[in-house]
Amino acid sequence: MGKLTALKIRSLAEAGRHADGDGLFLDVTGKGSGRWVLRVQSNGRRREIGLGSLKNVSLADARDAAFVMRKKIAQGIDPVAERKRDRQAVPTFRKAAELVHEEHEKAWKNGKHQNQGIDRLKTYAFPKMGDLLVNEIEGPLIRDVLAPIWLAKPETARRVRQRIGTVLDWSYAKGFRATEAPMRSLSKGLPRQPKKDNHFAALPYAQIPDFLDELARRESVGRVALEALILTAARSGEIRGATWSELDLGAALWTVPATRMKMGRVHVVPLAPAAVAVFERAKKFKAGASDLVFPGQNVKKPLSDMTLLKILRDMNLSVTVHGFRSAFRDWVAEKTEFPGEVAEAALAHTVSNKVEAAYRRTDFLDKRRLLMQRWAAFCCRLPAAANNEALPFTVVNGDSGPADKPSAHDM
Repeated sequence: MGKLTALKIRSLAEAGRHADGDGLFLDVTGKGSGRWVLRVQSNGRRREIGLGSLKNVSLADARDAAFVMRKKIAQGIDPVAERKRDRQAVPTFRKAAELVHEEHEKAWKNGKHQNQGIDRLKTYAFPKMGDLLVNEIEGPLIRDVLAPIWLAKPETARRVRQRIGTVLDWSYAKGFRATEAPMRSLSKGLPRQPKKDNHFAALPYAQIPDFLDELARRESVGRVALEALILTAARSGEIRGATWSELDLGAALWTVPATRMKMGRVHVVPLAPAAVAVFERAKKFKAGASDLVFPGQNVKKPLSDMTLLKILRDMNLSVTVHGFRSAFRDWVAEKTEFPGEVAEAALAHTVSNKVEAAYRRTDFLDKRRLLMQRWAAFCCRLPAAANNEALPFTVVNGDSGPADKPSAHDM
């Protein structure tokens, strides 16, 4: 039974604290005015929780509120944090995803990555959970979103799952959810996916000369871009986003800034004469309002990745654009004696060994120039001398060696 009564409260006029029992107090500030306070012990420390003003909360209501608070604390719930979450406007999953996208997009290096994540959520997640509050979304609903594409589109499903998890974890960090995303339990509610094949479908390198002959039967900005991609062993995004200001055709160099590279490092690409000739042909597509080497239909925007892929599909090839980099790597390994690290540098791959990476200071530019000349000569069926008049002999540190086989100093 509490110590306070309604009659006693009405008689209180002087400022002071009056106990009702079990940690409930009335702080009187004047006759008929004051506030209710609950004193509790939580996580080893004393806390005071306001329960409202005397004008708005009766003695009975204050006792009920105190009972609920004590019960939550006994269950391990922090009522203050819970109240703070309740005061915030909990967003829908759609709104939260848009906020996450806005926060993260500046960290992504190209528009493709910026847009793919939100586009996948719009396609696969928003129809079922877009209008639900983020604190209402649990594992069964996520499972229902993923189930239709889990086996039919395994890679897409994994990425959708990752994006959903990112949005819900962000919501937890912001205080909109009581828990992080319940992603671990999903594996038990979904069938096992087929093993992932990490290899891109690639055209065998031996077929590339014939492919380039067929590609040259027609000329378009997409076909010239694809030819440049092959002769430089560059990634699709690097080629499609190339600008004239990055190119020094006189020095036969293409400098890709760090902001456009996957690994975030400047990449200097030595251009074989055949590659320089491809970029010279691209000048016919130059638009005055854009610095892009390979502009899209909107000249201020680069070609889409699908433009290059469509060229391959129109030629009845089931390979990927990225697969040409694999073909280049296979050719280096099987048909040349260049060290692997030179080929990896040509592909702008990072050194996996951290100790080796810390001590390596070279980007093998001279060796890569010779390598790319050899690659262009192979792709275009050119004799080495036709591709670079400085060959067939290359001088390194005063020693000569045939162009088709690097000297011992190149190894």
